[in-house]
Formats: sequence, structure tokens, C-alpha cells
Amino acid sequence: MDAEPTPTPARPALRPTAIASRARIKAAVPASGAWRDGDDPGRRQFAALGGLELEGGGLLPDVTLAYETYGTLDAGGRNAVLVLHALTGDSHVAGPAGPGHVTAGWWDDMVGPGKPIDTDRYYVVVPNVLGGCQGSTGPSSAAPDGRPWGARFPRVTTRDQVAVEVRLARELGITGWQLVVGASMGGLRALEWAVLGPEAGIEVRGLAAIATTAQTSADQIAWSHPQLAAIRLDPGWHDGSYYDQPDGQGPHAGLAVARQIAHTTYRSAHELDTRFGRLPQGGEDPLTDGRYAVQSYLDHHGDKLARRFDANSYLVLTDSMNTHDLGRDRGGVEQALGQIAARTLVVAVDSDRLFPPVQSARIARWVPGADDLRIITSPYGHDGFLIEFDQLGPIVREFLESLEVGERVRTAG
Repeated sequence: MDAEPTPTPARPALRPTAIASRARIKAAVPASGAWRDGDDPGRRQFAALGGLELEGGGLLPDVTLAYETYGTLDAGGRNAVLVLHALTGDSHVAGPAGPGHVTAGWWDDMVGPGKPIDTDRYYVVVPNVLGGCQGSTGPSSAAPDGRPWGARFPRVTTRDQVAVEVRLARELGITGWQLVVGASMGGLRALEWAVLGPEAGIEVRGLAAIATTAQTSADQIAWSHPQLAAIRLDPGWHDGSYYDQPDGQGPHAGLAVARQIAHTTYRSAHELDTRFGRLPQGGEDPLTDGRYAVQSYLDHHGDKLARRFDANSYLVLTDSMNTHDLGRDRGGVEQALGQIAARTLVVAVDSDRLFPPVQSARIARWVPGADDLRIITSPYGHDGFLIEFDQLGPIVREFLESLEVGERVRTAG
């Protein structure tokens, strides 16, 4: 006869103060952090761009893009720069937090007067991506029936997103970009712009593709898969129809977990080990019910995103990244890269484990007008493009200046 199993010791109960603290955090998280009609627009402007036939089939009616502009378009329209944000970014690239903007500009050290992308010299346009949640048409927007799209929002691809941005450029009277620059998800769109823009009659003279890829890899899709599942398995997701739920009853837990998984890929193992090691968080004891400091760090970033972003947009935009393939219907990636006529800057972060340098090297190798690959040395991993401004700033400034010199030479000729 088998022996009786040894009872598993009960886990110590959470301290009452910890229970109260976590309950307060949960109750304070809104069902969605999306910007909604009626909210303060801040610096946002809005362009109504009509219906869009989607690459995957179907029609998305009444598309609106939110965008911000910095600087002034010159008389010849030759100084326009398009800046494209990453997954959870938005149109607020520069400036402080304030009414309508819960966070400060995500690239504030790069864009502004006297900065590498100098708004005293350039007219900078920053759209919120189609499918996003900060003013552009996305899952939190009203569908034709007046209710939020939610999970009914159709699949959009990187190519769809750029097709709408092409319309925005026309709306603004821009016939060419001095530079199209993007990092991470923004880099996917920047590469699409370099092909689709000229096909649509909008010149792209300069391209900067930073910490990005021409084709999403199996590894990147694999990392995204549990992120999508975390949101969809959250009982607060309500099959995507959670916008009328009270605070604390939306899919904030699933969105926070998705962010924690993603954030791990945004940083390097070396940085996490060096910064946190196996230290406990504050007075907590990991042998009872406490956390290690690195767990607290991830909890913080998950909670922070859940307060300012929308779970359905996270699903839509992650899916758009998964479907990214510059070579689709263009004869393959190398042939598509070979079509890019823009002078091209490609930048990689040496410790990036999400978009590794080999993917950037592929872009630099096959784009005819690409400069030599530039490498940022950083312990921070993929997030180096948001941190290492002392390296990235001079690279971008130098590239813009070289574009201007090329312009003058062509004009003189």
C-alpha cells in the first residue's frame, strides 16, 4: 500500500498591509488607458482620411489619424521629417507630460530645438499608428454601430498602417520626406515607407531604420505568443468588450503580464543580473510571499503600462508586427530591400536580444544606398534606442547633415 502523501505546508498568508496595498493598485487601474473622444487632446491634431481597403481583405471605414507636428514646413516643402513610434509609443515624441499626455515625450532628447532632429530646421510629423489607442482609429474607437470596436477591429498590417500615413502626408501637403525614421515597430513602418511611399508618389530621400527588421522572425513571433495569450485569458478581457467595465475590472492583469514578458526582451540578461542580481525587494522575503527586486521591477512596468495603454490595441499592434514581411508579394526580402532608393542609415544595439544586430546587418547589406551598419554599444538591450542618446544622437544628426549636403550638391548640379 502506498504511503500517505506528505501534506504540503500552507503558504504564509500575505501581510494585511500587502493585501491592502495590492487591492488599492488593482482598484485604481482603469479598464482601458486609451485616449477617448471628449478627453483633452493636448498637442494632438486629427486627420479624417476616409475608408481603407485592408491588405488582408475588407474595408475599415472612416479612418482617423491623430498626429503631432513640431517646427515649420519650409516654402519648398523640403524639410519634412517623419518620426514613427514603437509598440506602446504615440504621437507625443517631445515635450512634458500634461493635459492630454500622461507621459513626457518618448524621444525628448532626440527631437526639439537644437537637438539631433532639430525642430528649428525641420518640420517633424509624428502620427499615432493605425490600431493604436492615443487618438487614431483603433479598437477603442467607435465602430459604425456607435460601440467601441473591441475585438471586432480588423487585422491591420504594417503596410495598411503606412498606406494611411501616406494619406496623412498628402493631407499635410507633403510630397517628400527628408528623413523617415523609426525604431523597433517604428522601424518596420519606416522600411515599408521607403518602398510604399515612392510607389504612391511621395519621395523618401533619407531612411533611418533603428533596432528593427525587414521580416519578423519565428523567435519574435514566439515571444509575442504568450503576451497575446495573457491578455485573452484574463477574465477581465470579456472577449474584447471591456470598455464599460469599472476600474479594476478590465484586462489590466493580462496586459501587465504581457508587458512583463515583453520588457524582459527589451533589456539584456547582463543588465538584469548586474542591476538586480538575487536581491529581495525592500523588506520582502522571497522564501515566504515576498518578491525579488527584479520581480518588483517587472510588476512596476506592467502596472505602469496598464494605466496608459489599451489591451486590445496591444493585441492588434503585436499582431501587425507578427505579419510584417517587407518581401511579401515583392519577390522576397532581399529583392524588396533592393528597391529602396533612399540613402539609408541602419543602426543596431549590440546587446539587443529582441531585434538582434544580424537583422540590421541584413538591411544594411541589401539596401543599395545604405551606409555601413552603425552599432550602439549598450548594456540595456533593445531599449538602448531609448536610452543611449549620447551615441544615437550624434549618429542621427550626422546623417541628417549629410543628407543636406547631398541635397545642396544635387541642387548645384
